[in-house]
Amino acid sequence: NMLGKRNPKIYGSETYDDLINRMNDKAAKMGIQLATFQSNSEGAIIDCLQEAYTDGTEGIIINAGAYTHYSYAIHDALEILSIPKIELHISDVDNREDFRKISVISDVCDMRISGHGTDGYIEAIEEMEMTGHDFFVFRDEEKGCVSMVYKRNDGRYGYIETE
Repeated sequence: NMLGKRNPKIYGSETYDDLINRMNDKAAKMGIQLATFQSNSEGAIIDCLQEAYTDGTEGIIINAGAYTHYSYAIHDALEILSIPKIELHISDVDNREDFRKISVISDVCDMRISGHGTDGYIEAIEEMEMTGHDFFVFRDEEKGCVSMVYKRNDGRYGYIETE
């Protein structure tokens, strides 16, 4: 993952490992266990979203990165979910290039956090925690690298990153 290396003026200097450690610390405070998996496939994201339809997931936090701007497949996978969904972006996409202002997933999400850096992940977890929901966390650097925390069928939580 290129977090901390890719354009630190926009995405910050925190590394991917640092972010994972902060998320793990937050998860530990919430009593959540994380497992990890990495893939480069948009299809893997859609598969996980579709699994959320039946696996007891109670909410989703998604930063679909570049997929935000054009993935109608992710839009459709989110749309069928009747659980709370938060769209998240590390950078302030509304004050960047015109193409970044387009989100094909906003209309199927309940809330948007943008421009809060990697702290946005912690804010989104806290927001979801206040609602009492379990959640996914998807993240990216606007180029299609996506991560998520999700509730598994066994009640534990998993972590997936896709680039």
